[in-house]
Amino acid sequence: MPFEYNIMLILWQDVELSKEINESFKQSSQARTKLPSGIEMSVHVLTTGYWPTYPPMDVRLPHELNVYQDIFKEFYLSKYSGRRLMWQNSLGHCVLKADYPKGKKELAVSLFQTVVLMLFNDAQKLTFQDIKDSTGIEDKELRRTMQSLACGKVRVLQKMPKGREVEDDDLFLFNNEFNAPLYRIKVNAIQMKETVEENTSTTERVFQDRQYQVDAAIVRIMKTRKMLSHTLLITELFQQVTRCSQ
Repeated sequence: MPFEYNIMLILWQDVELSKEINESFKQSSQARTKLPSGIEMSVHVLTTGYWPTYPPMDVRLPHELNVYQDIFKEFYLSKYSGRRLMWQNSLGHCVLKADYPKGKKELAVSLFQTVVLMLFNDAQKLTFQDIKDSTGIEDKELRRTMQSLACGKVRVLQKMPKGREVEDDDLFLFNNEFNAPLYRIKVNAIQMKETVEENTSTTERVFQDRQYQVDAAIVRIMKTRKMLSHTLLITELFQQVTRCSQ
C-alpha cells in the first residue's frame, strides 16, 4: 500500500506542478516576447513511468507548432536543467480559428486534425497522398483523421468523391459551404474497427486509466481529511469519481 500511495502522490504532484509551470510560463520572458499575440499554450508535464503509456506516433508538425514547442522547452529547461522533455503529440489538442465565407468559427480539434487543417492555409485542395506525404501520419491514423474532418457530423472539409471510406486517390477541399449555429465546435474523432488484439489493449488501457483516476481521488481525499473510516472513504470516493465522469 505505501508503494501505491507514493505513486498516487507523484501523479497528484505532477498535476499540481503542471498548473504552476503553466502559470510561470505565461509570465515568462519566453512566452511574452516569443509567442505570437493571441496564441495560448498549455503543457502537461508528467513523470515518465507513473502515467499510462501510449505508443509514440509519428507526425510532421507545421513550423509554427515546432516553434511553440521550442519556446516552452527553452523556458522549462531554464528552470529544470538536466531534464528531458518527450512530447506525446498524439495526445495534444488545439483550438483553431477558422475563417469561412459564412462566418468565423473556433474548431476544437486533436493535434492530428490540426496538422491536416493547417495544410489548407496554403492549398485549396489536396489528395490523400499529398496529406500523407506532408504530415507523415501513419496510414490508418490518417484515414481516421480524414474521416473525422470530411465524413462525420462536422464536415469542415469536403471529400471527392463522396463516401464514408477514405481511398488513396480521394481529393479533399476546404469546405466553403461549412456553417454551424455554434461559434466553437468540437470535431470528434472517428473510431476505427479494432482487431481482437487492439480491443484487448484498449480495454486494458481504459481499466488502467480508471484505476489511476480512482487512486488519484483517494490521495486527494486523504490529504484533505487525514483520517477517515473505510465506509466514509468509499462514499466520498464514489461522489468524486461520479462528478469527474459527468
